[in-house]
Amino acid sequence: MTVVYMTRVRYGLLVGSFVAAVGATMYAVFLYPRQHIDYYKTQQSKNRAAIKIDDIQPGGMRVWSDPFDRRKHD
Repeated sequence: MTVVYMTRVRYGLLVGSFVAAVGATMYAVFLYPRQHIDYYKTQQSKNRAAIKIDDIQPGGMRVWSDPFDRRKHD
């Protein structure tokens, strides 16, 4: 009975650690950037400050737009 119990405990720890790892990854990839939009917005403006859009924009295509600019619904 003890061997079966230890196997179940190990299995539970394995599954629990997998769930925790997936949860930590989801937080880092999805939730953290959504909660810190201002930080990413300022980083993006700093990174694109030296880029002249007219020099690199192919003809006939629209210029970059701000991905953080939310449309207002009436």
